[in-house]
Amino acid sequence: MRSIETKNGTFPSPTKPPVIVTSKKAVVLIIVLSLSFVTCSFVALLFSGFFIFKYRVLRYRRLLETGNLGPAKELTLQLFSYKELIRATSGFKEELGKGSFGAVYKGFLYKSKKLVAVKRLEKIVEEGEREFQAEMRAIGRTHHRNLVRLMGYCAENSRRLLVYEYMSNGSLANLLFNAGTRPHWNERVRIALDVARGILYLHEECETPIIHCDIKPQNILMDEFWNAKISDFGLAKLLMPDQTRTFTGVRGTRGYLAPEWQRNTPISVKADIYSYGIVLLEIVCCRKNMEVQVKNPEEIILSNWVYQCMVSRELDKLVADEVADKKTLERMVKVGLWCIQDEPALRPSMKSVVLILEGITDIVVPPCPTTTTM
Repeated sequence: MRSIETKNGTFPSPTKPPVIVTSKKAVVLIIVLSLSFVTCSFVALLFSGFFIFKYRVLRYRRLLETGNLGPAKELTLQLFSYKELIRATSGFKEELGKGSFGAVYKGFLYKSKKLVAVKRLEKIVEEGEREFQAEMRAIGRTHHRNLVRLMGYCAENSRRLLVYEYMSNGSLANLLFNAGTRPHWNERVRIALDVARGILYLHEECETPIIHCDIKPQNILMDEFWNAKISDFGLAKLLMPDQTRTFTGVRGTRGYLAPEWQRNTPISVKADIYSYGIVLLEIVCCRKNMEVQVKNPEEIILSNWVYQCMVSRELDKLVADEVADKKTLERMVKVGLWCIQDEPALRPSMKSVVLILEGITDIVVPPCPTTTTM
């Protein structure tokens, strides 16, 4: 520090602060290092996410191959011998109906003294055996009051049988289409909610999300207290971890198939929601989604007729002379029409469907369905 001499004495002179000069090369180096660090971090995160996802997918596939989906104590399924089921069904004497891949017979388990429904599977494809085992075990661990409970199975040599709880009051199809008198309106409202809650459980609440792929009145059974329960998981598709859509061949029943089945595009839970929409309109009107013997040609396709009645404010035609709550009727019709929209993204989630049917949330007027029932 330099000093300045004056008449009054000597004072130190202020010094200028040092000026740090950074060269262009140093600036470029800093920028390059920063960009390199950011790029490396991004690549590291990308690879970490990829390997975590691959690990989960491989782990799931290994579970499918081994059939080991958890500790044995978690599985509530009972293993039956073929002889036991022959005895229980008296040699497969009384046929209750036919489901996907096989016929269903009435049986009686002498040890537990319970009536059961025994489904004898046919045409089991060898390469689909592992997936069948995994799906059977997953469905065996589902527990919901609106799902028919799978009690056990038989897997001897090439024989494959499933044992379900017995449903004493038949199917919803018989109740709606074949009965002498239609179920009371309030009963039909309750049934519609039962089915919706069962599908909601499959889609969002069980351990492994399941697309049923064959929702229809024939697969909705009534127990002794007239509770509706979803049955027949022979066509069901399990979603893998972090998966919302899946490619699979066409599954289901004509008249209830969502349009995307014919487009060779991935299938999501929205395919079930489309099928539910058709079923809901059938529950409202107590008739099949397609009827040839009708008074007017516009009534042949149920969804088209329902939409016309909604637009013209003549919903009372749908329930004939029956006394039905107008708000509930309108709500159910709107939900049904939203569920059968051609574009899957327009269809509501099953959670939304349940909330609307329960009257908790409102619903707007749906657009006209753009495709006919497949």
